[in-house]
Amino acid sequence: MVVDDSAVVRGLVAKWLGDDPAVEVVATASNGDMALKNLASADPEIVVLDIEMPVMDGLTALPKILEHSNEIQVLMSSTLTTRNAEISMRALSMGAADYVSKPESTREVTTSLSFQQELVGKVVNLAAARRLQSGGKVFKGGKASTLNEDILPQVSSRGVISKRKMSSAMPKIIGVGSSTGGPQALLKFLNSMKDELRLPVLVTQHMPPAFTNILAEHLGRATGLPCKQAEDGDVIQTGHVYVAPGDYHMIVENRDGQKVIRINQDDPENFCRPAVDPLFRSLAKLFGSATLGVVLTGMGHDGLKGAQEIVNAGGTVIAQDEATSIVWGMPGAVSQAGLCSAVLPLDEIGEKVIDITKGEAL
Repeated sequence: MVVDDSAVVRGLVAKWLGDDPAVEVVATASNGDMALKNLASADPEIVVLDIEMPVMDGLTALPKILEHSNEIQVLMSSTLTTRNAEISMRALSMGAADYVSKPESTREVTTSLSFQQELVGKVVNLAAARRLQSGGKVFKGGKASTLNEDILPQVSSRGVISKRKMSSAMPKIIGVGSSTGGPQALLKFLNSMKDELRLPVLVTQHMPPAFTNILAEHLGRATGLPCKQAEDGDVIQTGHVYVAPGDYHMIVENRDGQKVIRINQDDPENFCRPAVDPLFRSLAKLFGSATLGVVLTGMGHDGLKGAQEIVNAGGTVIAQDEATSIVWGMPGAVSQAGLCSAVLPLDEIGEKVIDITKGEAL
């Protein structure tokens, strides 16, 4: 179901989604109230929900939609403004599965290929991941998506995952990669560690520029941990959390005996900037076997090559399990590649990390 007060945007979004063989648009609505009235008859798996609408806005409609059915996943749609970034963060904390950044003008919407690809990609990934988790067919009737297979959830065997022995070295740094469902997962992860965190935490979350600073502020307020959007030249400090800024890769380098953050606009990797792989590579190079990598929920396979570098350097990688991931793409990729020493439910990852940092998890 597509919910947007602009008839032009609503029609375009419905067309883009309908053009993918794997997607059926079951209904459209011009505001939250109309969407609620059509939920029972339309029975959607995914609701693309605009934030700013008359009669009933997206934030008001969100909890009512989720109350209607816990099977519905909501993808918030908002323009790239600071205000809407804050509202989107609230929506994610209220149960929205993800968000998509909409260009500010209708004209930009009609010409933005990146918005179209992101929108369709997230809709297909959310639905496919949910169906995989429930044991159903990803695409009904053999109607596979036209999306690049690299960003789709893997449909390979869900057999026994081989796990590696954890590094015997005590970690000195924690690197975290996340995407779809990441803000919620990061909050739970950091909250579960906040009282005993004794290492720096560097986070690469796939987000646009307007969102990453809001995410850092949100995580800091909610956990009480010193948390900021990383700046070039920041000297990393124990117990502090650094979030990669949108549209910049974040890496760590040695400068005059100090470990400092560098940000750059090198080419996107895995269709992403910031990307997890550059961060993980730099940590493996600088900290070697004392690197602890954590891969949380997200679509695609960003972090896979970087996790391999961590393992090659003698470090440890752990990942979120499929059952608690919104999309088991990134954690699934590293898990199925045999790179992880543990694959755990989200609620257990923080405790495991603390045990590892204390040398109690070997």
